[in-house]
Amino acid sequence: MKTAIVTGAASGIGMGYATALVEQGYFVLVTDINEIGAKQVAERLTLRGPGKAEAALLDVTDPNAVAAAVHGVKDRFGRLDLMFNNAGLFIGGPVEELTVAHWRKAIDVMIAGVAYGVDAAYKIMVDQGFGGIVNTASMAGFTPFSYLGPYNTAKFAVVGMTLSLRGEASAHGIHVTAVCPIAVHTDIVAGANAGLDGNAPEFGYLAALYRRFGYLGHYLPDFILQDPVVHGRKVLRAVQRNRAIVIQPGYGRVLWWLGRIAPTLAPVVGHGAARLADSIRASITERWEQLPESVRNA
Repeated sequence: MKTAIVTGAASGIGMGYATALVEQGYFVLVTDINEIGAKQVAERLTLRGPGKAEAALLDVTDPNAVAAAVHGVKDRFGRLDLMFNNAGLFIGGPVEELTVAHWRKAIDVMIAGVAYGVDAAYKIMVDQGFGGIVNTASMAGFTPFSYLGPYNTAKFAVVGMTLSLRGEASAHGIHVTAVCPIAVHTDIVAGANAGLDGNAPEFGYLAALYRRFGYLGHYLPDFILQDPVVHGRKVLRAVQRNRAIVIQPGYGRVLWWLGRIAPTLAPVVGHGAARLADSIRASITERWEQLPESVRNA
């Protein structure tokens, strides 16, 4: 049986990857720092088949834990076919209001966490002579958006890490892919800056709006806002075709091309967006503070 590991698979894009893999008959280790969520996903997918899924608690910022999970699958099945380094979180805000904790969290989870998965899986794959590594980046890894400094930084690093590895990995029969979603229906926005102090009121508003109205995203077509399972199936097909970069939904390629043709365009647009945001920020803050606690945390 082919095997795969997916980090950050208790929900969202990671859940979509795990679903697509089980549908193709893989054994999937569903890992997440949210152990209860991971177990629920694994149980549901195993009932669905034809593959199997098991859950494991995993903090990707712990290199020993990541290595243990990866080697556990290899020791048990004698092979590791695919490693999806997907765990991530949404971190940002005006840079002057960020703390070292914001930068450290982004680096620990979305750069170091990916590197730990690569380190453990790649060495196994070199020894066995096959395998694939899939790293979840973002269109923010090509197009830097204002107020997302830590997130942009991490995703640019993941793209660079992936493409750097891809060349030498191919000499060992290993495929390496960077996935760059632009709009997938997940709850990542609702957890913006989770556990960090100094959350910007704009992010609080955004999270509150998502918690209240996010379900409406299910009514949008996949070519605008992609369902995680649809996304997972498309990505898996692209990985099996050995694509270097996967951008979904497809209209994200327009931003990719614009970034190549006019690399300074994003900062120019960001300047205008920042000026606009600054001009309305006081009213947003005032309205946010007037909202009842029940609405803020709904």
